[in-house]
Amino acid sequence: MRRKSRRPASPLPQRRGVDPVHLRLPLEGDWPTVREHLVERLPAVAAARVETALRDGEIVGEQGPIGFDEPFRPGAHLWFYRDHPAEVPVPFDLVVLHRDDHLVVVDKPHFLATTPRGRHVVETALSRLRHSLDLPALSPAHRLDRLTAGLAMFVVRPEDRGAYQTLFRDRLVRKEYQAIAGYDPELSLPRTVRSHIVKERGVIAAREVVDAPPNSESRVDLLEHRDGLGRYRLRPLSGRTHQLRLHMSGLGLPILGDPVYPVVLPEPAPDDFRRPLQLLASTVEFTDPLSGRERRFESRRTLAAWADRPGWESGA
Repeated sequence: MRRKSRRPASPLPQRRGVDPVHLRLPLEGDWPTVREHLVERLPAVAAARVETALRDGEIVGEQGPIGFDEPFRPGAHLWFYRDHPAEVPVPFDLVVLHRDDHLVVVDKPHFLATTPRGRHVVETALSRLRHSLDLPALSPAHRLDRLTAGLAMFVVRPEDRGAYQTLFRDRLVRKEYQAIAGYDPELSLPRTVRSHIVKERGVIAAREVVDAPPNSESRVDLLEHRDGLGRYRLRPLSGRTHQLRLHMSGLGLPILGDPVYPVVLPEPAPDDFRRPLQLLASTVEFTDPLSGRERRFESRRTLAAWADRPGWESGA
């Protein structure tokens, strides 16, 4: 069996916490030049843009910039910066709650994606932290939905990544969320909700399959209620996409500000930061896999619809 060759270190640094694109040329091919291969390989990039990048020295190999008529060399490594569409800045602070040699824990605001994905690349927690903390190798231990605020964990060293990610994979992290939703005096709480959730690629909403074996479990507790609203503690005992949002909607208590459950609403404008989803990752607890210490972190954020319902409803 042929061993996978090790990728050489990038000669280009990150830009605002975002890695350059890495390409390896095919081991076989009859392209006379690198330029002709890239024009064929990157159909979404105009040929003129590829040629401009080559002329300006923006595409580099292990020995430096690739020339306009550089001969095609099978297996060669290339790096360049992707042209990203302009992103609307998320105007909320990302608060670092804890930092040591192994772990960074942050209090993420609503609307900020955890990691680069789709149209959110620079305006993500990972990119911001890599840039502001000068930690280019930082990686996520798990993912928190863009619309959900609260605790997110990142691993400082690549060699520690597996240990922390395994905690989440094996459900060894005890997580609590808070949510604001309607109050139903007829609904008996606390209760455990179990269902079979399916999330299809390219479909924004997950769905529950009736009569299928449960693959998700959530504990729902009512903490307090007033004026027709309830403040709930949610404990996910499994890790399905949108699990808490779907389970609350299934109880007839969709979380305030949810643009997907029970009905998918039109996507708001990129600069519309009004009425955020009232869901907060409030607490995480786990046994640190490296030190053996018990760890507990708590969010310092509050949910606006509970603290100031008129302000939240008006989009202040």
